[in-house]
Amino acid sequence: MSQVHLVLGVAVLATNLLAGVWGGVAWLRREPSVIFWYLLRAAQGVVVVQVVLGLVLLAGGRGVPASLHVLYGAAPLVVALVSEAMRVGAAQGELAKAGDLDSLQPRDKAVVARRVVLREMGIMAVGALLIVTLALRAAGTAGGLF
Repeated sequence: MSQVHLVLGVAVLATNLLAGVWGGVAWLRREPSVIFWYLLRAAQGVVVVQVVLGLVLLAGGRGVPASLHVLYGAAPLVVALVSEAMRVGAAQGELAKAGDLDSLQPRDKAVVARRVVLREMGIMAVGALLIVTLALRAAGTAGGLF
């Protein structure tokens, strides 16, 4: 089971790096990306599975990892949740600035929707890249991994 944890750790790094870079490039280009959201959700799913497996290993007493490893291993889940909350807040802020959406013309509604999506993408891309740094640190505290 420890080998699965190791493989999932690499998957956390790879999927979040891909999602973060894809989203960051799309955000810089100001081009909303549907693919980004699929990559992000896959990366978040891998994080959840990795954290749950880590907790199962910890509860089973299979080799007690350094406390820093547990901290850095669980932190990506916290970052994912905080990023989601920030994403919702950013969307609400953009919608509040837009005023009464029902009174807007279809073109103006599309502009508002684009602004919302781009802000959300930027926030979530930064969150994914932060998860990469935390996962790297978790790997570094795993005891003999690097």
